[in-house]
Amino acid sequence: MTATPTNGRTGTPKVLARYECTDGTRQLIGQRINGQVALIDTPVGNDGKVYLVERHVPSRDELDGLIADYLDLAAELGHPPAAQDWIWPES
Repeated sequence: MTATPTNGRTGTPKVLARYECTDGTRQLIGQRINGQVALIDTPVGNDGKVYLVERHVPSRDELDGLIADYLDLAAELGHPPAAQDWIWPES
């Protein structure tokens, strides 16, 4: 991953975790954007989809819990949880 310029509104992306799945090695990246922390799931390298996991994580404890849950689910599913096709219940 190349460095992203920062301008006070966007912080430097930080790799917070890595995991293996059928898509290969992926990483969870945290980045402060407009004062809020976003969490994204990206492939290591440039091949593959990028998924937004959460756009506003309110605290470090919640970020740590989200990462732990996400990694557990990725291990169970064998693919990025954010790639899951969701079926919404009928109203």
